[in-house]
Amino acid sequence: MGKRREIPRNKARPYRSGSLGPALPSTQLNARRLSNDYASWFQMKFVPFPSFATNVIHTGNEPDQWGTEDLAPHIACSTAFRQSEPGVFKKFDYSRCGNPTRDALERSLAAAEDAQYAVTFSSGTAALASIVHLLKSGDEIIAGIDLYGGTSTYFDSVAAGNGVKTKYVDMLDLHEVTSALTLKTKLIWIESPSNPVMRIVDVQELVKLVKKFNKDIIIAADNTFTTPYFLRPLDLGVDISHQSCTKYLCGHTDVVMGAVAVNDEKLYDRLRFFQINLGAIPSPFDCFLAIRSLKTLPVRMREHMRSGLIIANFLDLHPCVEKVNHPGLRSHPQYDLFREQSRGYSSVLSFYVKGNKADLWKFFKCLKVFTLAASLGGCESIVSFPAVMTHDGIDPEILAKAGITQNLARLSVGLEDVEDLIADLDQALWASCGENIMKNGKENGMNCHHDDDDDDDESD
Repeated sequence: MGKRREIPRNKARPYRSGSLGPALPSTQLNARRLSNDYASWFQMKFVPFPSFATNVIHTGNEPDQWGTEDLAPHIACSTAFRQSEPGVFKKFDYSRCGNPTRDALERSLAAAEDAQYAVTFSSGTAALASIVHLLKSGDEIIAGIDLYGGTSTYFDSVAAGNGVKTKYVDMLDLHEVTSALTLKTKLIWIESPSNPVMRIVDVQELVKLVKKFNKDIIIAADNTFTTPYFLRPLDLGVDISHQSCTKYLCGHTDVVMGAVAVNDEKLYDRLRFFQINLGAIPSPFDCFLAIRSLKTLPVRMREHMRSGLIIANFLDLHPCVEKVNHPGLRSHPQYDLFREQSRGYSSVLSFYVKGNKADLWKFFKCLKVFTLAASLGGCESIVSFPAVMTHDGIDPEILAKAGITQNLARLSVGLEDVEDLIADLDQALWASCGENIMKNGKENGMNCHHDDDDDDDESD
């Protein structure tokens, strides 16, 4: 029999320090209560896109398309399809060029994005590669300094080898963006919220300025963190909405896939051409799993949002935490902007521990529920060390400018009980950084303990 995973608990209050570490001041004792109130308030204000769930459940999933009235889509494994005569066929001839299960998924994804077209790929990077294939040698890309490490690597190591140059700018400084524009600029790559420091770009204003300079510049936005359930980049004026479906869209850590959504038919035709002729297609089984996942995206994202907000508020109050990056916190510099752009938040956040690299390593080792891994958006809660994992190999100067330091951790809050997640973070933070906090507190004359009577007070 497998060993049961130990979950840190406290009988009275699972999320609190108790025997797991030094007692928190009374203001922190109500962290979960305050966070719950905040999350509940936000969810009451939260208004999803009209008929989102209805559309993704039914669009692309029509029972009569299979001939047997199935409610669940078929997994069409056939690689070839019968032709009535040479070159004459109903809809599909060869599975790389088109597949019934993939077609069903793409129609469902287009409905999720409120787009005319969607194209799926074997990974988010394959989708990125197909977008960059729209460019030719001598063209230039403008991208933000705080990108997912895999995107930067593709730009610098693959696109650059094909003669496509990338300029990295601070996307929050629109003057810096417009100053980087030249006649060679053909693609603007937006990542908002950025990975991993969660900075928010004023997408609509950026689109207006770029299109004023040259209406033919393609603007693409990576919407992996927020998903079309909360935000639709095409509504903000961009030309291409990009997704790593591996993350929240599929949401069960069992599919690798990417997708793009567009409204322009010529852009769709070119991207579909690259899908077919680069051969980076998802398998029918993966498409089946993605269709299944899209149907539950609304309920999963609402729970992710709630737990993410609770934990962000908890960490924001924790003595061992220096700063939390989450656009749902009122302290976030672009809090108001993101609320204008998006209808909600996912559960990705990052934070700086009050310590150094060694303290952060110890924090990772002390976690019992969170899993150390280089992904996000699944049912399992995941923690990562961006400077060493997702952004390893990136220019140190760019990392420093982006705020990706040796004491920064990124969380993807899963669907476990939030009390257990808070308890896990609390005990790991105290175990890794608590000694420094207590030492500094004594030196500054602070009292880091509180009375037991206060600890047991459930009133107010």
